[in-house]
Amino acid sequence: MTPGTQSGKWNDLTTRIGSAAVMVIIGSICIWNGGWPFRGLVAGVAGLMIWELVRMRAPHRRLSAIAVGAVAALAVWLVPAAGFWGAMALVLGTTALVGLVSFPNWKLGAGYALVILLGSIVLIALRSQLGIGWVVWVVSVIIATDIAGYFAGKTFGGPKFWPRISPKKTWSGTIAGWGGAALVGILFGLGSGMMVQIVLLSVLLSFAGQLGDIGESAIKRRSGVKDSSALIPGHGGVLDRFDALLGASLVLLVIAWLTGFPGGLT
Repeated sequence: MTPGTQSGKWNDLTTRIGSAAVMVIIGSICIWNGGWPFRGLVAGVAGLMIWELVRMRAPHRRLSAIAVGAVAALAVWLVPAAGFWGAMALVLGTTALVGLVSFPNWKLGAGYALVILLGSIVLIALRSQLGIGWVVWVVSVIIATDIAGYFAGKTFGGPKFWPRISPKKTWSGTIAGWGGAALVGILFGLGSGMMVQIVLLSVLLSFAGQLGDIGESAIKRRSGVKDSSALIPGHGGVLDRFDALLGASLVLLVIAWLTGFPGGLT
């Protein structure tokens, strides 16, 4: 490997760091305040992800993609106040709309739309019902996984994790991501009395996030695109940046449904 090739691996690093810094600042402010700022952020991001999804699955329906994205954002915003049946109607109605607009690619479009909507709603519920600690923990796990995986994959390379679906992901990056998540679990578990549980959950959510990333990569390959959009410099689209958080949120939903979660993680 020549020095030029080696340095070329890091060409996007400055742009990625700048974009990430902006996202961290905005996200931190909204997470800290909770309430309508956080709910509005999640709803807006969900709408953008749906817009990107429809653009990938039905690229000739650009105006429809914008309209469906707006509907999805409104649905996510309304869900917390809609009650159980109202929430079901909003989620399923929006999912059906994505499938209709994505026809004949409706199965993949509607299925992933449901992932986006449920993952977004879980984050809102997590902040409003269990407090800031749990949201910061989940987001930190995903960020640590991404950072550790990025640097380890670029530095060590090696065998690919799933080359047919995600040709850039390596086993070195995947395992490093688990290590980064475990470190976050240790930091958050200190003084909580749940050290082992938090560390194990952190690694599990890290893996769920990696699967979420791979799932989105599969959709991009089926759609013949490299990135879900070009909205975030150095990162691609909103889905490219938040797909892992969606995967972790869905697994967290299943765990919460099976075992419940205590509050008070600080």
